[in-house]
Amino acid sequence: MKQWIKNNLLILIGGIAGGVLGYLYYIFIGCNNESCSIASSPYLSALWGGAMGSLLFSFFDKKK
Repeated sequence: MKQWIKNNLLILIGGIAGGVLGYLYYIFIGCNNESCSIASSPYLSALWGGAMGSLLFSFFDKKK
């Protein structure tokens, strides 16, 4: 488990940072009605942000 975390640390950091930013997006910008499916729920905003953060940070991960 420790080796897996060590190998994927950058992706995990990106997921956590993206999740926090997704939740902050919900708090400050998100909409109140049900028309915006992602921004109307804090869970979906954090999940979507975490997925996008992991994807973005995976581009910078240098595997040998």
